[in-house]
Amino acid sequence: MNQRAWIVALSLTLAALSLRCAGPRETARIVEAPPLVTEAETTATTGMRAAAPTALPGLDTVRAGRFDTGRLWTFEEPPLDYWEATYGFRPDSAWLARARLGALRLVFESGRCSGAFVSPNGLVVTNHHCTWESLDLIDRPGEALLEEGFYADSLQGERRLPGLYAEQLLEARDVTELIVRGLEEIRDDVERERLRNRRLERLKQQLEAEARDRDTTLHVEIVPLYYGARYTAYTWRRYHDVRLVMTPELRVGYFGGDFDNFTYPRYALDVSFLRVYGPDGRPLESPWYFPWSTEGVRRGQLVFAVGNPGATQRHLTVSQLEFERDYTLPQRLRLLRRRAEVLERYIRQQPDSADIYGLRSVYFALKNTIKATEGQLRGLRDPYLLARKQAAERALRDSMMASDSLRNYFGNVFMQLEALQRSKAAAAPQTAAFQFFGTSTLLSSHILLRALFGYAHDLMRQRGAFPSRLEELRQEALRIRDWPDSVEVGYITARLEELRDYLGPQHPSVQRLLGDRSPAEVARDLVARTALKDSVAFARLLREGYLNSGDASVPVIEVLGPLYFTLGQQLDQFEARERFLNARLAALRFAVYGHSVPPDGTGTLRIADGRIEGYPYNGTQAPPFTTFFGMYDRFYSFRGRSGWNLPARWLTPPEAFERATPLNLAASTDISGGSSGSALIDQDLHLVGVVFDSNIEGLAGEYVYMPDRGMRAVAVDSRGVLEALRDLYGADRLVLELTTGKLIPDEATAEAALVGEVE
Repeated sequence: MNQRAWIVALSLTLAALSLRCAGPRETARIVEAPPLVTEAETTATTGMRAAAPTALPGLDTVRAGRFDTGRLWTFEEPPLDYWEATYGFRPDSAWLARARLGALRLVFESGRCSGAFVSPNGLVVTNHHCTWESLDLIDRPGEALLEEGFYADSLQGERRLPGLYAEQLLEARDVTELIVRGLEEIRDDVERERLRNRRLERLKQQLEAEARDRDTTLHVEIVPLYYGARYTAYTWRRYHDVRLVMTPELRVGYFGGDFDNFTYPRYALDVSFLRVYGPDGRPLESPWYFPWSTEGVRRGQLVFAVGNPGATQRHLTVSQLEFERDYTLPQRLRLLRRRAEVLERYIRQQPDSADIYGLRSVYFALKNTIKATEGQLRGLRDPYLLARKQAAERALRDSMMASDSLRNYFGNVFMQLEALQRSKAAAAPQTAAFQFFGTSTLLSSHILLRALFGYAHDLMRQRGAFPSRLEELRQEALRIRDWPDSVEVGYITARLEELRDYLGPQHPSVQRLLGDRSPAEVARDLVARTALKDSVAFARLLREGYLNSGDASVPVIEVLGPLYFTLGQQLDQFEARERFLNARLAALRFAVYGHSVPPDGTGTLRIADGRIEGYPYNGTQAPPFTTFFGMYDRFYSFRGRSGWNLPARWLTPPEAFERATPLNLAASTDISGGSSGSALIDQDLHLVGVVFDSNIEGLAGEYVYMPDRGMRAVAVDSRGVLEALRDLYGADRLVLELTTGKLIPDEATAEAALVGEVE
């Protein structure tokens, strides 16, 4: 599944309520950073281009590439001249509109994926792994849809997916000047950010009200691009009625398991089909869709990935990347591995119970994130990558120094960022002790998370918070699900060990929490005595007053809560300062390069160009396509090994099943977390693949995009999907809809239509 997926893999890290944020949850989403200068100032030197990259001493063969910051182009600024010069293809506005309106963003409780309309009847394709969470929610007694798959043989059998909605991008409007005007005059970082946030919220409310007056399904999101050098207001149409049509078994959707994850050659049918229904309860009629390609693509062919890539960090300085390498990623890996160990042990010992609690999909998400983070850390430890980033940074500095105005305005930004990293390093142990505490239901004990909500709720009530804000906080708290006692013990033990190890065993708060007991002893005692492990009891305590309840968790959170919020204030200062400096750096880069350099990923719609191509690896060549033959080779080579098993239907396929059909493919299109489910389309707007992953080489693409170093997007080939649907699943009505565009009500009608064609 796709990389760098804090939006997908670390789910509620982004979706859960941040207890340090005073604003409502559904506010203008801040994806990157605050602005510094006005639009006029950032474009004062438009037309300048960077000097030739300068080689580094000892690494004089390393040069920055033209697209090291990626090819995640916005639809507002498509690089038409570059596409025409490179591929001989210059799409018109109608082509771009169809590409934009055919794509979707899928939003669910724990994150986001991409998808696309593939018929005029609201049929949507996305990835199998994007539906894992939803399958846990729609299982009926005796079913195990994640393991067994699902196919609705009639429209009536299509099941609505609770909590999931689809968004279609309708409009994009530049609102930079309305946000940044006068902000550069404010010297205090925190005050500047407060003003920016107030402007964002007011503007978002205004634009949202205007949009809702036109259509109640519209939703507005204001997103900073180039770390705030530009702000764009995106208007999305939201579809709430999304139903499951088909998803394969886990063993083929996630074929190869964690072993093959983020690798290529790959052999996975990582695809699911959904359907959007209109307000009248009928399948949505959509003129914008990507017809399914039955012919597929060939080696070297131009393709475009259209999806919603998550945040990338390709515009960070070398000093910032060194901090990531030395502190952020190692600390994150330790935390992830400890939580995954707890879940793995529980799933192994109590598999049936794990499925009831939905822990298997949580475990897969953590394993996915661990492997992605390992790849990112490996990339930052590669001297070549940092040398290439430093070459780009030096080129930007050279351009700055060549201009008096740029040198005078931006000259100290690099040194200031370096100094900030030293300050962050001094606070790194405290940060690590509370990493993801209170912001992720994947990585936090649900008992401690409920305690933190209860603590915040009572304090806000005592301080006279608005009833609407208290109710919003209460609703967020009540969404936290119960977890098994042994998982809670494992998670709480891990958190207490992190507090002890990072803060030190003699720290006063650690002493208050542990005394002469071990973290495991404290965790077992807490889980045994607290009422917070039960959702009903928690709701009662929240209503009646948690801090005065006498619950066993209260003394614990009275130690952790003040520490967490005090640290939060310090981190807020660091983050505000870094966002301000990143905005300065982005304004400099934008002044030098303009739109020839795309912005980092922001979870909003992008279009990325590339070609179908393999790459050198492991002393040989990775082919541009893999086939079902390769899947069966993996099965027989690892027969009996978990991860490479196949369902029964795959072991005795019909004679018509053609194993030489392409199953997966590799393309040089740029992707990031959130790109999962992106449509891979050709010049005729036909869907030729569904992006589901990156290769190992591509994990470092979080920081620099290097297709010349073998970075590739991995997709399910449209031909392989049809072959499996037709010959292994007998999904005739789905095949007919994909190949003809006709809505088939049930399987019997589809079979009759096929017989008529044969006759």
